[in-house]
Amino acid sequence: MSMNALSQAECVAKCRVIRRHIIEMLAEAGSGHPGGSLSAAEVVTALYFHFLRQDPAQPEAADRDRFILSKGHAVPVQYAAMAEAGYFEVSELSTLRRIDARLQGHPVKGTLPGIEASTGALGQGLSIACGHALAGKMDAAGYKVFCMMGDGEIDEGQVWEAALFAAHQKLSNLIAIVDANGIQLDGRVEDILGLEPLVDKWAAFGWSVIEIDGNDMGQVFDALERAVANTSGQPVCIISRTVKGKGVSFMENGVEWHGVAPTAEEAERALAEIGGVA
Repeated sequence: MSMNALSQAECVAKCRVIRRHIIEMLAEAGSGHPGGSLSAAEVVTALYFHFLRQDPAQPEAADRDRFILSKGHAVPVQYAAMAEAGYFEVSELSTLRRIDARLQGHPVKGTLPGIEASTGALGQGLSIACGHALAGKMDAAGYKVFCMMGDGEIDEGQVWEAALFAAHQKLSNLIAIVDANGIQLDGRVEDILGLEPLVDKWAAFGWSVIEIDGNDMGQVFDALERAVANTSGQPVCIISRTVKGKGVSFMENGVEWHGVAPTAEEAERALAEIGGVA
């Protein structure tokens, strides 16, 4: 359990704060990816504030759980959670995408404590996660490895090679999360390269599969509890059905909000809808 160990209800409130940070960061930067950051907010909040066994004061602890954000363009949601969890000051969020800042537009390992891998070249994160999980298995370590991917991202063939490898190696300490919001860079996933039946595909590759509404914190908690307690001998894949741009009505399910930052006026409208106090 996370050092923060917030309750489910507290995570719902924290998720609102995370969404506010995402909007404020992107508006300040004038660039970035709101849609896929907002869709993943519940899962990332639950991880950082309840499930990940991590200590911001010891970001390199050998027994820490690992989180790899393979859909690296959605890193604003990770930065927001990390800042709130104490990895760095919340004020640093305003430096997103500035030259020489630690908070670049995709995760960069070595520049910010708590970032496990440089990602954003889509399709590579699960392979990296397999390496961490295999090392943990060989060392008889107790940590879990969590890897979040986008559904558009898993059009990449490398993902399925990694999926085969994980099942073959019986990496039961590996938990993949597909943020299935149905939209990628320039259209709907089903129109560009359909993935369904997605649950059946992962099961056929030898994974234990859990399908949820990924914007429902109760379902997120239940799925992660089941995944962490996994005794099947298989890796676990959580198919997290979400809404692109979740929490901001004019962004929800909008292809155009994949990689366009809100203007100051749009940010004001978005923050009013999200509510809460950052």
